Amino acid sequence: MNTVHAKRVLETALICSHQPIQIRDLRVLFSDALGADTIRTLLEELQLDWAQRGVALVQVATGWRFQSRPEMREFLDRLNPEKPPKYSRAVMETLAIIAYRQPVTRGDMEDVRGVTINSLVLKQLEDRGWVEVIGHRETVGRPSLFATTRQFLDDLGLASLDQLPVFDSAQAQANAFARLGEDDPSLQLDMALESTETVQSTPSAPIFELSSPRDPAPTGNATNEH
Repeated sequence: MNTVHAKRVLETALICSHQPIQIRDLRVLFSDALGADTIRTLLEELQLDWAQRGVALVQVATGWRFQSRPEMREFLDRLNPEKPPKYSRAVMETLAIIAYRQPVTRGDMEDVRGVTINSLVLKQLEDRGWVEVIGHRETVGRPSLFATTRQFLDDLGLASLDQLPVFDSAQAQANAFARLGEDDPSLQLDMALESTETVQSTPSAPIFELSSPRDPAPTGNATNEH
């Protein structure tokens, strides 16, 4: 099979898939006749082929997928003018603490935020598939340890946590997630964030948006969240 045909097969499979596909699964398309390195090279060539289009091929935590570029958001919104789910300040700040300091207990989060965290905040993040309990701390009461999921990375368009930008304050981290809701539905982090200085100096709004149109989550009652 020549390179052009192999790329065509990969392109078709990725466009038709509703979920990211890992390289080991893409090898099945060729009955393992192509190695992982060859598949990766072909995917990188496909990225270049699509570089000037409204859709991009990206690698996220659970594999490779096509997704719309942030600058297409304005036009795509016209097809679906409904507002995306909104998430309260409490949810955004809690998510930021977990993402940047994981694994953390509820007590750790409360120490950082300085207020008691409503259990509904954590439940909302768990229901959305962004955080999960990965174990328990060996201390009195064995509190649950929370961490982000691969779904969280996929929804942000990231391959790993190493791609999260570096901020020196919890508020700047929360503001970074707040910015994500204003851009592309795929939540591509590299396009959503400005410089650290800009994010840190931007006043935070009382309600933030962080959502993906693939699987919107109920917002719950933000009034009683802390």
